Amino acid sequence: MTYSFDTDRLCGTVGQLCDKKVLIVGDVMVDEYLIGDAERISPEAPVPVVTVEREKLLIGGAGNVAKNIQSLGGKPALISLCGTGSNAEALRNVLQSENLDATLVAIEGRRTTFKTRVLARQQQMVRIDREDTSALQGEGLTRLLQAVEDQLAEHDVIIVSDYGKGLVTEEFMQRLNAMLDVYEGRHGKRHHVFVDPKTRNFHLYKHVFILTPNAKETSEGARLPTGSKEEILAAGTAIFAMLECDKLLTTLGAQGMALFDGAGKVWHIPTTGQSVFDVTGAGDTVIATLALAQAAKIDLLDSCMLANFAAGIVVGQVGAASVTPDELLEAIKRHDAPAVSRWL
Repeated sequence: MTYSFDTDRLCGTVGQLCDKKVLIVGDVMVDEYLIGDAERISPEAPVPVVTVEREKLLIGGAGNVAKNIQSLGGKPALISLCGTGSNAEALRNVLQSENLDATLVAIEGRRTTFKTRVLARQQQMVRIDREDTSALQGEGLTRLLQAVEDQLAEHDVIIVSDYGKGLVTEEFMQRLNAMLDVYEGRHGKRHHVFVDPKTRNFHLYKHVFILTPNAKETSEGARLPTGSKEEILAAGTAIFAMLECDKLLTTLGAQGMALFDGAGKVWHIPTTGQSVFDVTGAGDTVIATLALAQAAKIDLLDSCMLANFAAGIVVGQVGAASVTPDELLEAIKRHDAPAVSRWL
């Protein structure tokens, strides 16, 4: 079996992404950037003094996944948690400024995840993290799952965006899966769950539709190396055995992607990125594009091709970025047909 790359066919799928709905559940955060110059060393300690010239607040984590879906013309619905106070208000303001539909479960006494990066002369000097990574439980978890249940009828595709900030836990995954089982029994519809994993939580993602780890996460999740084709195949096979997931998409940086379309069928998709300046947010772009394409009922391999082209665009930009339909179309049209091949 071979894959036939057809530029016109793939371009035709881009328009199908418009207005398709994806539900995102995961850790959301504010990315604050303080940008300026450093011309002297502090008299108080041997550190540079940064004179801040401009500031910006961006949405991060699961919020960046939602932003990527929206940028491609889709309709994301984001569910997450936050604390109370000024940082929570800043989070709501950033979401509003991005016109992102979000349900935030506020937990009294919990910190809203807020990451501050200080940059001078195009270099990051320091990052300051304000966060609470304790496990979400009790009444807060019940409220969050109720928000998910309220959205099930409107969505076929769910992304679990795990940034390790306490939302995704064993109890959360067990209760989410039980909820989806009940819904399927009542309505005959099974939601496809996509997971952008955190290594330490790999054991929690059993029976999901697809995982999208990078090579490092694949290696750590399988506890096997991923330096060669044979090692990637072995690690992917081990993940299938451990999690019994339907599919696995391993992103391999400059080597492209490996799609495990089941335990015995593996496709290799070479990268379409021309230059790699910054991989920040590339994983968000991959899972956002893939899930949106699947919500549009696009063939899985074509969906991965779209995600591959989208990732090739964002790694050529600095910082977390998102892709528009026009940018995606341009990338597909200007690129030679990728030599997609069967690895297994």
